[in-house]
Amino acid sequence: MKTLVYLIIGTFFGIVMYKSEAASWFRIYEMFEFGSFHMYGIIGSALAIGVIGTQIIKHRNIKALGGQDMQLSPKAMSIPRYLFGGILFGLGWALAGACPGPMYVLAGAGYGSILIVIFGAILGTFIYGLIRNKLPH
Repeated sequence: MKTLVYLIIGTFFGIVMYKSEAASWFRIYEMFEFGSFHMYGIIGSALAIGVIGTQIIKHRNIKALGGQDMQLSPKAMSIPRYLFGGILFGLGWALAGACPGPMYVLAGAGYGSILIVIFGAILGTFIYGLIRNKLPH
């Protein structure tokens, strides 16, 4: 039953991403050229909702679906972690024209060439897992 709920929520999320043009290469390109507020509005709205939701979870001590406590502990501040990670993420986003969420939306919309990008993202994640202990965290 849980899987069906997640499938429905994911499908709804994909439709919203596609219809709002958040998965559009043109909109992403436009954002990186500072040509339109469209994507900044979507990202800013998501950020605001995430911050508010996190604060509600913390202050009301909301439990996870299984009844466990939420593990919302702050991460250690590290300049290399965020600087290099952000640069790599941004370069990948700019080169591929999509970040991880919209990649799957584009695949579902029938853009077959995005499968190359998805393969590269999965391969990169696998390689990161192999060398994670050797990287500065």
